Amino acid sequence: MSDKRAGFTIVEMLVAVVVLGVGLLALAAGMGSITRALNGSRISTEAVQLTTRRMDRLRAAARSTPAPCTSSTFSSSVAPSYSAGVTTTWIVPGSGALRRVLVIASYPTGGGKTRVDTLATNINCA
Repeated sequence: MSDKRAGFTIVEMLVAVVVLGVGLLALAAGMGSITRALNGSRISTEAVQLTTRRMDRLRAAARSTPAPCTSSTFSSSVAPSYSAGVTTTWIVPGSGALRRVLVIASYPTGGGKTRVDTLATNINCA
């Protein structure tokens, strides 16, 4: 009569624990990079929203007076604007029938680096 027992040996259990441990460590390492990527996406989205809103305000200012582009609010930024970790400046040319308006956003991306995004459009002042 042979004595067969059902179950796992200690070696099989150790191998399973090691494999599970390696998998969990890889998952934990991936979570750090995912968190950094999500934070970078958050501030990038915030920068896009801020630049788009500023450009919309400049377009509205350009059309707010009977003579286009003569409003005092249709002008370049005097000082940078700061909001939600994003620094925004805008450049409006002082003359011309077609003016190329720039809205520039800069924000930290981590690791001491800064990213600069520029939104540009032409506004007809004729």
